Amino acid sequence: MIKICMTEDVPEREARAFDTESGDTMFVTQRDGIFYAYQNLCPHLQTELEFLENQFLDQDREYIECSTHGALFVVETGECIAGPCMGESLQAIKIKVHSDGGIYLD
Repeated sequence: MIKICMTEDVPEREARAFDTESGDTMFVTQRDGIFYAYQNLCPHLQTELEFLENQFLDQDREYIECSTHGALFVVETGECIAGPCMGESLQAIKIKVHSDGGIYLD
């Protein structure tokens, strides 16, 4: 298994980007103690979501936001609920949290 980070690296209602072995970027976010991971690509034009480093969430930290288009995505599902890619979803990445506190690719 490939370790991405430790749980303490991703505080509640924040998100952090990580490079994958293939050279892509993914991000991990936490909501109510559960961790979610997505590929860092907006389904609209395949652009990276954040404009500033690790700024994946909207101002209220309720939704994942594409800084290019303003599209909003549900944290728990990755579904776009507002913006030009409405009805599409972010590409989820399967992860597991282990008892050592590490977050690993599943």
